[in-house]
Amino acid sequence: MTNVFHWLILLLAGLFEIAWAIGLKYSQGFSKPLPSVLTVISMVISMGLLAYCLKFLPVGTAYAVWTGVGAAGTAILGIYLFSEPANLPRLMFIGLIIIGIIGLKFTA
Repeated sequence: MTNVFHWLILLLAGLFEIAWAIGLKYSQGFSKPLPSVLTVISMVISMGLLAYCLKFLPVGTAYAVWTGVGAAGTAILGIYLFSEPANLPRLMFIGLIIIGIIGLKFTA
């Protein structure tokens, strides 16, 4: 398999990290059954995909990209779904996370 495949799987793992982070909000402290179950399933898939990628990608880079995708995506969805602040400094720092993810990918 190509290295591109592993990066795509890592991106998918990051998307599932976003899903479980947002799911935590919807589960209301695991008090709502369906969002709670979906959150746990997303956690397992996210971690499983990350674990798979770590067989092929550098651990420091892969973990940083995984958490960066999760952090940036969760922050963006928080703005969209929960009306969290979208001020210029916050957007700039989200942008810096995204720039960091891209930089790590190209220097791995």
